[in-house]
Amino acid sequence: MRTDFGVKSWFYPLPVLIIGTWNPDGTADAMNAAWGGLYDADKVVLCLSEDHCTTRNIRTNGAFTVSFADAEHVTAADYVGLVSGNSEPHKMEKAHFHPIKSAHVNAPLIQELPVALECRFLKVNEDGNIIGQIVNVSMDERVLDSDGKLDMEKFRPIAFEPANNGYHVLGGRVGNAFRDGSKCK
Repeated sequence: MRTDFGVKSWFYPLPVLIIGTWNPDGTADAMNAAWGGLYDADKVVLCLSEDHCTTRNIRTNGAFTVSFADAEHVTAADYVGLVSGNSEPHKMEKAHFHPIKSAHVNAPLIQELPVALECRFLKVNEDGNIIGQIVNVSMDERVLDSDGKLDMEKFRPIAFEPANNGYHVLGGRVGNAFRDGSKCK
């Protein structure tokens, strides 16, 4: 039996995205944004309102980073979503995040978050969403396996669960994409 809940913005899993930008004074800013994802094979979309400090920074600097929050940094990731850069200039320090300059775009990477997309701002689409071009994906060696590939067990990304406002670690591997389904042919 199924239970109906009506129209809700429940979509699973929602990655916990930490958007990094530079403020006009040269300090780093970060915000938590659950509503975002791939827009095309080499583009991202972020659903951010105009009043965010991050939105203004993206337009001004023409760039941003998208780091994926992990289980180790859930408190800091939640904090940068609770507090606005418009009212708290020391957000990064209070979160214990350490920004480092991206070599590819005019935006900070967050040292503690091991997987990030470095993006160039392209446009705001007809729905008011920010579209960015992925120019590089960077990963800290601590989340790579012996072959230099991402190891999800080391990475431990988190997802936002909107029905109960929870964060959950994405689990272990359960199958092989583009292969397991061939058993049904």
